Amino acid sequence: MVKNRKVGPNDARSWLLVNGARTALFDVAHDSRADQIVLDIEDAVDPAHKGEARNGVVEWLSREDRSAWVRINDRSTPFWADDVAALAGLPGLLGVMLAKAEAAGHVTETFDRLGGSSPVLALVESALGIEEAVNIARARGAFRLAFGSGDYRRDTGTSADELAMAYPRSRLVVASRIGGLPGPIDGPTVSSSHPVLREQTAVTVSLGLTGKLCLDMDQLPVINEVISPTPSDVAWARDFLADFDARGQVIRDGSDLPRLGRARKIERLALVFGVQPT
Repeated sequence: MVKNRKVGPNDARSWLLVNGARTALFDVAHDSRADQIVLDIEDAVDPAHKGEARNGVVEWLSREDRSAWVRINDRSTPFWADDVAALAGLPGLLGVMLAKAEAAGHVTETFDRLGGSSPVLALVESALGIEEAVNIARARGAFRLAFGSGDYRRDTGTSADELAMAYPRSRLVVASRIGGLPGPIDGPTVSSSHPVLREQTAVTVSLGLTGKLCLDMDQLPVINEVISPTPSDVAWARDFLADFDARGQVIRDGSDLPRLGRARKIERLALVFGVQPT
């Protein structure tokens, strides 16, 4: 029986990428603070060793009480077909992260070849992918969008400056909303500095993204904390909802409905993430 992770993939804040060739790390990652783990058989693995890494991932996902997402190779590579064929039907496969998604068809064909039941998290990593983000979000089988920020910068020549990277992030937020998907997942922070990670994760939240890829287990508590509602937010939400109920749920002015929506969202996430009010 596959164990369910504490926070489901719709709301998951931290997505831990684990080198698919380093099988000794799988159990450690599985028991970590990550909301979801992603076994990476794409960029993390040398082309000469992809078959070996894929076999290790398949073997681990076939074990009882083991589950994860898998980052597979992109549709244009010769490895993609072997990846989906090997993963299809595995009991521990939660879904796949499709690298370098640039068209709705990439998502749908992946989804269909996996049997039509494994969700596809589309990793958008190029100018073309950003341009096609709405179509990708609307594709059958699309579950969430994620931002491959490093490859996007390489493709476009964009710097890592927050202003320069605001457009592609915002585009993914808007596309996710149009496609009816949960909020997108931001790219990783490479720095090992927790203050830098905290600052960059706060930017993630401010732009409307609701998750973040990470490469290091030490980053998980910071990401989870920053993306979660604060205890003071939860206190405000519960006070507002209590007052709203006490006055018979009467709308007093035009600001009540937006505040009601925000309060209900904070209350739901507080329950999911286990955040208590101050």
